[in-house]
Amino acid sequence: MSTREVARRYFKALAAHDLDRVVSCWAPGGVDRLVGQQEVVAPDGIRRYFGELFQAFPDFTFEVIDLTSYRGRSAVRWRARGTFAGPGRFEGFAPNGARITIEGCDVLTVTDELIQHDDAYVNRGDIARQLGFLPAPGSPIEARFAKLANLRTRVLTWLRGSEPHRIADGVWLLRGGFPIKTMNVYLLEHDGGVTVFDAGICEMTTAVAAAGARLGGVRQIVLGHADADHRGCAPGLEVPVLCHPAERNAAESSATFRNYWDLSKLDIHGRWLLGRLLPFWDGGAVRITGTLQEGDWVADFQVVELPGHAPGLIGLFREADRLALVSDCIYTLDPQTGIKGAPRVPHPAFDADVEQARVSIRKLAELEPSTVWAGHAESVTGDVRAQLQRVASARL
Repeated sequence: MSTREVARRYFKALAAHDLDRVVSCWAPGGVDRLVGQQEVVAPDGIRRYFGELFQAFPDFTFEVIDLTSYRGRSAVRWRARGTFAGPGRFEGFAPNGARITIEGCDVLTVTDELIQHDDAYVNRGDIARQLGFLPAPGSPIEARFAKLANLRTRVLTWLRGSEPHRIADGVWLLRGGFPIKTMNVYLLEHDGGVTVFDAGICEMTTAVAAAGARLGGVRQIVLGHADADHRGCAPGLEVPVLCHPAERNAAESSATFRNYWDLSKLDIHGRWLLGRLLPFWDGGAVRITGTLQEGDWVADFQVVELPGHAPGLIGLFREADRLALVSDCIYTLDPQTGIKGAPRVPHPAFDADVEQARVSIRKLAELEPSTVWAGHAESVTGDVRAQLQRVASARL
């Protein structure tokens, strides 16, 4: 029996609601992949799925419109009609008497005269509309649904991350973090795509992916360091991730809290709040595909090692406009309250080595940057060198 004949035999059995013959067309263990819905496995899954379908639509008919076969595969375009009369339910819905007419396509793979695999394509939205579960196209109800959906999108966008805005040539800033958006993620345009510097928190994943897509697609992520609120969306973006060698173990660890953190240095409010937020922000372990060190290039920026807050903290510096992206080399906010302010040494509760952090801030000052953007809150502008030198010398 040819592949074409097997396909015709199968659809003739479906049209007759003959479940024994339907099942007999399948190889044991064959998979019927209902694209976008579920996968069912022969023989029991096939019998159960079509048995429930015919219980919901007792007059369900199949008509083959076109059939094309080549070697061991057949593509079958079909039309089906039926009345949702019951007594069975359809995907949990009670029968309502609605009539449907739908078209679809099955791509069957046949070996030894038995179906091994089927990819079945059907428009579920069209079925839902005909059954009355979705409004008709162009109807007033559909317009109201669209307004509600757009409102939901705006709310989720507000929760997950702001729209990116351009802060320098080829550099975009995306902010996230509920409710005051103090997490900074940087998108660097390069070779038709985007490098993400610092990966914020996990709730920003969708916003970062969408912003990257509009700029040509996210090609790679560079972690300024591996703290939970700077690696958050890296696992979800599924692109190569790079960091300093000294941050690799922390980045690839499932642990949220780093072993040198001392939350007892926070006040009671800070201990309670950050102790709960950090695990919520964390996207989990990140697979590191490469490492970066002092002098390496990322887009048109050079890597600068700025350890202290984290052992392998790195920043990016661009000589052309003296722009520095420095992760948590400095803070421009109070991490316990979110209140923004002047640049400062990162909070000692989270520093691997406070004195080394001061050394790195002095190193950053010697680069004489025109603008410094940190991992949180606002930039440092004006006489940046003098401000950083004061920060490095100030006592906590």
